[in-house]
Amino acid sequence: MGIRKIKIGDYCDVIKGGTGIKKAIEGEYPLVVTAEKRLTHNEYQFNCKAVLVPLVSSTGHGHASIKRIHYQEGKFALGTILSAIIIKDEGIINPKFLHIYLSYFKDHLLVPLMKGAANVTLTIKKIKSVEITIPSIERQLEIIELEKNNSIIQTLNNEISSQKHLLTQLKQSILQEAIQGKLTEDWRKQNPDTEPASELLKRIKAEKAQLIKDKKLKKGNTIKHPISLIDNVKIPNNWKWCKADDILFITKLAGFEYTKHISLQTEGEIPVIRAQNVRPIDIDKKKLLYIDKKTSLLLDRCSLTKQCLLVTFIGAGIGDVATFNEKNRWHLAPNVAKMEPFIKCEEMVNVKYLNYFLLSFVGQKEIFKHIKATAQPSLSMGTIRDIDFPIPPIEEKNEIVKRIDVLMQHCQTLEEEIKTSEANAQMLMQAVLKEAFDSETTK
Repeated sequence: MGIRKIKIGDYCDVIKGGTGIKKAIEGEYPLVVTAEKRLTHNEYQFNCKAVLVPLVSSTGHGHASIKRIHYQEGKFALGTILSAIIIKDEGIINPKFLHIYLSYFKDHLLVPLMKGAANVTLTIKKIKSVEITIPSIERQLEIIELEKNNSIIQTLNNEISSQKHLLTQLKQSILQEAIQGKLTEDWRKQNPDTEPASELLKRIKAEKAQLIKDKKLKKGNTIKHPISLIDNVKIPNNWKWCKADDILFITKLAGFEYTKHISLQTEGEIPVIRAQNVRPIDIDKKKLLYIDKKTSLLLDRCSLTKQCLLVTFIGAGIGDVATFNEKNRWHLAPNVAKMEPFIKCEEMVNVKYLNYFLLSFVGQKEIFKHIKATAQPSLSMGTIRDIDFPIPPIEEKNEIVKRIDVLMQHCQTLEEEIKTSEANAQMLMQAVLKEAFDSETTK
């Protein structure tokens, strides 16, 4: 048999995974999830060779992407957001060949079929409709060996994987050093007379109290049974821990407000921040929707008019935090909360410092410290108000942000280099596959 095109659904069964990740019970069988590392489960769903394709975008936020496709043999469980492609006749298609093929052509064959606004998904029906090019079984086996023994590609892939891991560690190390005062140890020695953070927090507290007295601010509901993780994190003596509620006004667009007043349009006066626009540090301005200014003024509490933090509190991207820096008026949509400095406290609260803290390992633990394992986890405004921040003196806070900015720019350069290497490795393997298919066609 020579090279030919077939539909996956004509030669394979495509079955949805049946194990909810949060309901998995640790056991003897591999549990395949979207991440590279396998979990375990006490029951298995499949006992075969299978190619495993994610059914949900790996990035979310309205962006279609598939980070990886898995291959698994024997008895295993499969997460509910993946599907198993099981070949009916291995004399026609080799499962490992199909894994190689779909892994290297996923962005061309599978990603364009993903649809959705916030949650971008791929259906079983769409997977079955995908056309693939199949050479003879003998040639498939040669291609499997070619990939297995191609030392250049393997070396590149191993190096890229190592670089990604090291870069992630580097970023976290920078943030960890920063939020514990180690990044600015030299700065404190050179500035020993800086006013302690406790005095800064007293002034913010006084401004908040005055706003409440003048009825310009309402007290927000907080967690009745707070959890503290701060005992495990050491900070300098002139720093101070405080709750988010002590320094920030925290609110969201209520469900009834959205239902009654909001009608999102593709064009308009006031851009609206949705969950898919909230990315770490920065706002993604692609696919913005709008409301009219009259509606925004009516719901002024949820308007965005000055620098603040934006937090996704439910759905895809929960816990993502971006800094709002726009000069013009914007507005909140559902699923996104704002954390805004009180009036007259803008200069005392460095919003970007708070954003960097929430990206750190400690900050992420703070965000999720009240989260319970449910089908749809969410952050209430009370849980957000209960986040603990390590607050330095304002001058040191500004210095920390300057230093992190410089270091993160270096990390960005490294990340771009890794992406280029990854693209080159991808192109190299695709060239190998193309050459294999072309040689089969000319036989």
